[in-house]
Amino acid sequence: MSMQFRPLNEEHLRECVAHALGAGAPLEIVGLGTKRGLGRPSQAAGQLDMSAFAGIKFYEPEELVMSAGVATPLEEVEAALRERGQMLMFEPPHLGRLYGTEPFGGTIGAAFACNLAGPRRFKAGAARDHLLGFRGVSGRAEIFKSGGRVVKNVTGYDLSKLVCGSHGTLAALSEVTFKVLPAPEKTWTVLLFGLSNAGAAKVMAEAAGSPHEVSGICHLPPDVAAESGVDFVRDAGRSVTALRVEGPGPSVEHRCGALKESLKEHGAIEELHSTRSTTFWQEVRDVQPLLGRDLTVWRVSLTPTEGGAYLDDVLSRHPGSGYLDWAGGLAWLALDKADDGGAAAVRGALKSGHATLMRGADSLRAAVPVFQPQPDGIAALSRRVKEGFDPKGILNPGRMVEAW
Repeated sequence: MSMQFRPLNEEHLRECVAHALGAGAPLEIVGLGTKRGLGRPSQAAGQLDMSAFAGIKFYEPEELVMSAGVATPLEEVEAALRERGQMLMFEPPHLGRLYGTEPFGGTIGAAFACNLAGPRRFKAGAARDHLLGFRGVSGRAEIFKSGGRVVKNVTGYDLSKLVCGSHGTLAALSEVTFKVLPAPEKTWTVLLFGLSNAGAAKVMAEAAGSPHEVSGICHLPPDVAAESGVDFVRDAGRSVTALRVEGPGPSVEHRCGALKESLKEHGAIEELHSTRSTTFWQEVRDVQPLLGRDLTVWRVSLTPTEGGAYLDDVLSRHPGSGYLDWAGGLAWLALDKADDGGAAAVRGALKSGHATLMRGADSLRAAVPVFQPQPDGIAALSRRVKEGFDPKGILNPGRMVEAW
């Protein structure tokens, strides 16, 4: 009979893990369950329901810091920040649309555990760069914590960088503390039309290196742009390369003007203001332009200057569509279904970086490496880290690799 636990506090959480550890019964860690489609299918019969660890614990707008239970909905965190004119700078995607689950944003804990970041990633860093500290229980059934409430906390090992991206395989987190920042007064977007994927890569690199402080840079080929809900993008009938500029009103207007002047040789230019601009970047963040059909979805992190050529290469090998984000450093791909989900094309075209299978059938995610296979030395190091936190493989076994 499988074990089902719903701990109510941190000590209760420790007791639940200790009981599972003693019984040798692995547990799947679940918050709201919105990201169960991310990673390999669970290999645990038991479940650790973390839904009781919800709610904002403290919020100090003047200090730019917030702490919340891991099961707090991301939407709740973002709403509280909006009321004070602040935001999560790493712009975590709301992947519920990708997996067909609600709430779309999932939990704040999952955003950090999966190290998710949106279009501002190339400028603001990953989720791990904004996590100040956490509390949780290891697979040894020990309560532990790391970090604190201030940016300059240097006591002990920086375990926050380690648990981010571990997908719950190292610890059952109970609480996270993170940085927040003021939201921009104005957000405009400069659009360029008709660039090829390779041509867009050059323009994106130019914009990223410009003095205009561009905070979002993406490129949508014609078929992807046609799926946007923003009329200027949807009705363009051509590819759309988008450059986001944020900040005080006069500064945004000046920088957009200078950006358009510097890029005018590349063709037709338009601007998105206010609601249109916000809506467009939410679509890019949440992969909405690729969700119209039931396709296998990949997320590929690579060298930005190679993004355009990579997109062309993959789509010449396998039918589908895709677009570039992070100034060309991230490719989202939606590929027609095949025995390997397009893995041969996706990873065969990749010179450097890593490809993650973000959406696919359970059978596919069990057969194909979901995360980029690691070189032997790094894989051995990863195993030792796993053994240090969870020697018996109690927490989320098989979520990242089959062996643990």
